[in-house]
Amino acid sequence: MAFKVLITDPISDTGIKILEERGLEVVYQPNYPEVDLSNGVLESIDGWIIRSGTQIEDFHFETAKNLKVVGRAGVGVDNIDIKNATRTGCLVMNVPDGNSISAAEHTVAMMSALSRNIHKGHMTLLGGAWERSGLIGNELQNKTLGVIGLGRIGREVIKRAQSYDMKILGFDPYVNESLFEGSEVELATIEDLYAKSDYITLHVPLVDSTKYMISMKTLKKMKSTARIINVARGGIINENDLAEALNSNIIAGAAIDVFESEPLSKDSALLSSKNILLTPHLGASTYEAKEGVSLKICQQVSDYLLDDKLLNPINLPFASFEDIKTLTPFLNLSEVMGLIQSQIIEEPIKSISIQCFGEVEEGKILSIGVLKGLLGSITDNRINYINAHSVANERGIAVSYSHSSESIAYTNSVKSIVQLQNKEITIEGSVFSDNIFRITNILGFDIDFIPSGHILCIYNKDVPGVVGSVGGVLGRNKINIAEFILSRSSNNNTACSIVKIDDFVDKNVIGHIESIPEVTKVFLLKI
Repeated sequence: MAFKVLITDPISDTGIKILEERGLEVVYQPNYPEVDLSNGVLESIDGWIIRSGTQIEDFHFETAKNLKVVGRAGVGVDNIDIKNATRTGCLVMNVPDGNSISAAEHTVAMMSALSRNIHKGHMTLLGGAWERSGLIGNELQNKTLGVIGLGRIGREVIKRAQSYDMKILGFDPYVNESLFEGSEVELATIEDLYAKSDYITLHVPLVDSTKYMISMKTLKKMKSTARIINVARGGIINENDLAEALNSNIIAGAAIDVFESEPLSKDSALLSSKNILLTPHLGASTYEAKEGVSLKICQQVSDYLLDDKLLNPINLPFASFEDIKTLTPFLNLSEVMGLIQSQIIEEPIKSISIQCFGEVEEGKILSIGVLKGLLGSITDNRINYINAHSVANERGIAVSYSHSSESIAYTNSVKSIVQLQNKEITIEGSVFSDNIFRITNILGFDIDFIPSGHILCIYNKDVPGVVGSVGGVLGRNKINIAEFILSRSSNNNTACSIVKIDDFVDKNVIGHIESIPEVTKVFLLKI
């Protein structure tokens, strides 16, 4: 059956063609929020492609049980409930560089138009007036531009502003300062940027720390001649505070392309503000940007669905699948280890600890494998690399990982410790030549076996006759033994047997084995 992809914002025909040529079924309904999503379409989709017009909320993820990926044709993802996407195991990806040039050019265009009153001149001419003296503007040359957010778009704006001979102040708490060594960009504190800038442009995402970062409090820190430009995200500026600041001459002007609620309400205070230039979210609205992000997101979504290829993930614990290719054998091992532990635990899980030894150091990634194997069979959730840690957190399971240089029997190995209410379940494994992985210790018993198929894990007193008794039960029930591996403990006269069998055994057979006096516990493992 072909993967089905829903598209609820306009994208280019070329992008749609990519999906269709790769055999994906496309449901194109580019008029969100008027799209009717009550007809069962969400329940059947594997992918969902959007731009800024679609809001994907928690109930969408709850309904779209098969949804594997949301592709944002553009940069901003604040219109996607990332937390619930992660919780339900849905990957979110974007196209971070697709709109950069368009957004940067629109920023500079807005700044230029605001400085020279171009919008006002146009409107007065339409009204029949020839008003020159009242529309005197300002040059940009030698003015100070404060750039908040020094990512792709911020840096593109800086390039263009430097051609105007503007002085650049930059602020970004997450930027590597070495990027700007030897440049004409002066990195400043946010307070200095507010105080010294003639123009301030915003290029940050909408997150908790940037919500209303421009408020009356910050506006009062700016020059009375300052102008502010926002082509980033709505909600970064408190719009009512901005309107009041403009009407009270606290700052000199504003050019705004994005709004907290879109379309902009007819009773928005911004519409009656002085010295303001408004555009209806045109930052990415160029033919080139639309074509570029459409092609890229359709390629990315189809690559992920068809080939597990990954580019620009938002909510994956590692940057790309390339990061884990060399770890694949150990990741497979860790998942099987978690699966085995899930079939042994009989109490609530308190915590999980992953210990890596030797050259294997990526405990965080391997912990995802253990969680995927462990939680996949004991919860109703779809567990994958995206939501494994999120589901563990929801269930109150603490997860830790570490690396040890301790000398052990197997050079490169992984140990998983599941702490239960009253005991712990430990398992160790290693990867050998040809990427074959083996379990090397289970519940403290040194052992060596390839985990596959149907396995009986039997704990018993270390006395003669147990192997024969177990074999007798299996023989009488016509269960063929493929391999019988025994490990003994010298400390407490106990033993552990791994019995690989050709067929599944039911509870009656398990009961017969457990009735052997020397047997203390039997677990049936299915790998």
